[in-house]
Amino acid sequence: MTFPAIIFGIVLSTFYGTAFHIWKGGSLKQLLLFIILSWLGFWTGHIIGGAIGWTFAAAGPINAGMATFGSAVILFVGEWLSRVEITTKKK
Repeated sequence: MTFPAIIFGIVLSTFYGTAFHIWKGGSLKQLLLFIILSWLGFWTGHIIGGAIGWTFAAAGPINAGMATFGSAVILFVGEWLSRVEITTKKK
């Protein structure tokens, strides 16, 4: 993997996380959460896609199709899990 491909992957996954934040809204803390989740999902999707041999929408050495899918899955699951509120029972 080349350095420009890594930078392109970081930029693309950051865009996905930012676009998700614009769509869902929220605080700066949630923006950072969405960007980190998008990075995690993007590179996980890229690696899994390469491991099982599924390549579509490739952009150079980046398996952008599977990476985008992985980013979307992790973003939706992470957003869903972040809505959990912990309540404490008063004695």
